[in-house]
Amino acid sequence: MNTSAWALLALFLVVLGVLAWPLGRFIAALCEGRVPRWMQRVEAPIYRLAGASPEASMHWRSYAVALLAFNAIGALFVYGLQRLQSLLPLNPEGMAAVSPDSAFNTAVSFVANTNWQGYAGESTMSYLTQMLGLTVQNFLSGATGIAVAFALARGFAARSTDGKGLVGNFWVDVTRITAWLLLPISFVLAMFLAGQGVIQNLDAYKTVNTVETTAFQQPKLDAGGQPVKDASGSPVLEDASTTTQTLAMGPVASQEAIKMLGTNGGGFFNANSAHPYENPTALTNFAEMLAIFLIPAALCFAFGRVVGDLRQGWAVLAAMTVIFVVAVAVVIPAEQVGNPLIGSLGVDQAASAMQSGGNMEGKEVRFGIAASGLFAAVTTAASCGAVNAMHDAFTPLGGMVPLVLMQLGEVVFGGVGTGLYSMLIFAILAVFIAGLMIGRTPEYLGKKIEVHEMKLTSIAILVTPILVLAGTAVAVVADAGRAGIANPGAHGFSEILYAFTSAANNNGSAFAGLSANTPFYNAWLAIAMWLGRFGVIVPVLAIAGALAAKKRIPVTAGTMPTHGPLFVTLLIGTVLLVGLLNYVPSLALGPVVEHLILWK
Repeated sequence: MNTSAWALLALFLVVLGVLAWPLGRFIAALCEGRVPRWMQRVEAPIYRLAGASPEASMHWRSYAVALLAFNAIGALFVYGLQRLQSLLPLNPEGMAAVSPDSAFNTAVSFVANTNWQGYAGESTMSYLTQMLGLTVQNFLSGATGIAVAFALARGFAARSTDGKGLVGNFWVDVTRITAWLLLPISFVLAMFLAGQGVIQNLDAYKTVNTVETTAFQQPKLDAGGQPVKDASGSPVLEDASTTTQTLAMGPVASQEAIKMLGTNGGGFFNANSAHPYENPTALTNFAEMLAIFLIPAALCFAFGRVVGDLRQGWAVLAAMTVIFVVAVAVVIPAEQVGNPLIGSLGVDQAASAMQSGGNMEGKEVRFGIAASGLFAAVTTAASCGAVNAMHDAFTPLGGMVPLVLMQLGEVVFGGVGTGLYSMLIFAILAVFIAGLMIGRTPEYLGKKIEVHEMKLTSIAILVTPILVLAGTAVAVVADAGRAGIANPGAHGFSEILYAFTSAANNNGSAFAGLSANTPFYNAWLAIAMWLGRFGVIVPVLAIAGALAAKKRIPVTAGTMPTHGPLFVTLLIGTVLLVGLLNYVPSLALGPVVEHLILWK
């Protein structure tokens, strides 16, 4: 990794820390219910309308039921909005109703904070669907993840011995997170993005004259409008040209802001954050990367404050940062080396004042290798999935880094909320392993970790690997699954593995060589997204309830410190060994084989 890449990474981490520290203090206040009176007065009518009381804390089961019902209703609403969009207003381009399988997949995707998109947004979704359906769910799904992190933090912090397992009020948490955290920061970020050139309007699409005539080939049609095919069954192409281009418009800046802050990732345009209307400059690119990590990093500081020991938050953040830095130190050099097949053709891939150098296939020249590689690591370390480059065009090892970051289970900063509670699950496992090694009952933050908590921890950790590996196996065996592969061999396998890894870990990015907008993939990926989200959340809430019901044990001389370098190392080792070993055979069949073939 060259000096400029290290400088970019260092600047990113420094600015992130400076912004996340004060935000963590505010988030801790939200978690503990310490909000000013004027905020309480604004909230009061909402609670009266919903029949909720800010003072009424829920048992973890009630919290889970409310969360599941809320998100299920959201999925039904987004599905209906897509199916009826041709009859609804704010549809200047007359977008037709979305097909049932695609609408089902998209509804589940945005509710589950995955934002997997098997469609091109600018040619599929009306403005109303983008705003009222997708953007609203960007806020609500992000708030849901943070609410679960709040519940788990309260479980650790609880000192009562009443055994009731109370973890907070879901309706109050979602309201406060949305109103006082996500909305204000999104507004500021949207204004900044609009000032940098990200579009924000409700205009009809514009047809403009191009500077040069664009020549291309298109399928030849018969008198009935059907493609003409040759003897082999391939379509016959004919030359064509045009002097015009249609430019999509829309309310992009407002969706782009929460897309990043909520670690959602669903783009207004098919090209996502590689599109100049979503990400026009190097400054917006840097700001969008910061937005992805801002709340996950701040939640670590908030966690330390809520449990009464800032060192605990620093330890979790340190483990996340070490893994992230290593990932960046792999992906950027892998892309800077370039593609040996292109090099064998005599193409100069060396970086110079005139070119970025390296493997620039699928990357924007205005970002280059370093900013593209860093963005890829950021968006897959978090559960965001926004992309400013085509991950499918990365080198095998470069593409394996985003894949591995997702397979670790959203713990390297992760999504808003999901990163913290997923890392804390691994922390529970780490102290359990340490307890077995020294022959003591494991404790974490004054709470004994017993059989019940370990069963729930095992479920939470194993849900996503089962979904990823089983889904990939089914897709590889089924004819409908293999039909979507555009690149046979190891890379085609990687495309399927990436798709199910992205879905089950609620990331949403893709190796886009896979044709996934089919009934088969829309159904299977939707199942993976839903279970990957809520199949983890429910056991996490159960752990929160169990911890809240436990008496807090005072620290003794025999208590293992969980805030020093030793514990951070143990936590990183647990994440790598337990989180990644499940996937080693599949990685060997995909990116590892492809790398060996490429460099043979």
